[in-house]
Amino acid sequence: MLLAGPVAPSGAPFARSLPAGAAREVVPNRVMTWNLCNPCGAGDVDRAAEIATYAPQVIGVQEACARDVERIRDYLGRVYGLVYHVAYGSVLRNWGRCGGTPWSPGAYGQAILSAAPMTDHVTVEYPDGGSEDRGYMAVTTKVGGRPVRVFNTHFAERRQESVRAGQARVLAAAVAEHDRAIVIGDFNAVPDAPELDRMWNLAVDADPRCRPSAAYTCEPTTDWHSRFDYVFLRGITALGHGVHPSPYSDHHLLRADLDST
Repeated sequence: MLLAGPVAPSGAPFARSLPAGAAREVVPNRVMTWNLCNPCGAGDVDRAAEIATYAPQVIGVQEACARDVERIRDYLGRVYGLVYHVAYGSVLRNWGRCGGTPWSPGAYGQAILSAAPMTDHVTVEYPDGGSEDRGYMAVTTKVGGRPVRVFNTHFAERRQESVRAGQARVLAAAVAEHDRAIVIGDFNAVPDAPELDRMWNLAVDADPRCRPSAAYTCEPTTDWHSRFDYVFLRGITALGHGVHPSPYSDHHLLRADLDST
């Protein structure tokens, strides 16, 4: 149930009004990926409002502090009536990014929020993370009422092409074990980058125009006009997609609506 006017549930912060046309409940066949770029000076109330606008069944976040994810999840439930389960991937302990105390810094990494329960949760750290430990997480949940394996990852940044190639090799081997899979995340690579070849050999992007041979047609997902974020689909067809710039991260929200038949 959405709130009308400035009233919020007891103890909840005031919510930003959702735009006209926003989803009114969880969209069962919708998935989304978003690099939160923590810290970016954004409040979790605003981030929750961005997610609530599209109300995906599943959202994967990267560069996220665990306490921010918990607050976002709490706001989504108390303020917008959108209830999610949460699972975390491999995380770092990073005081500089996530606060806490020097001897007990906050957890930083990836998470998956799902309106349906999640099972068979695994986290895998890549043998070579590059300049920062990186990995992928995977869960089994339901999208559009059907079970599916969902992967969420964050590849090495900047000029670490050979590292990303190794990460893609590990991830692709895991994805290949499943006939139906959704792979979301920040791959830090443009569509025609050689290190993504293994992913393209297994899956397609939710945007049918976006492929290595036509990289120029891929809509950018970052403020610096690069396509780094993807919703790769294996054994699943997309019905629609959208790239939604946000003032609360230098990455855009990437949404995909999927065929559940």
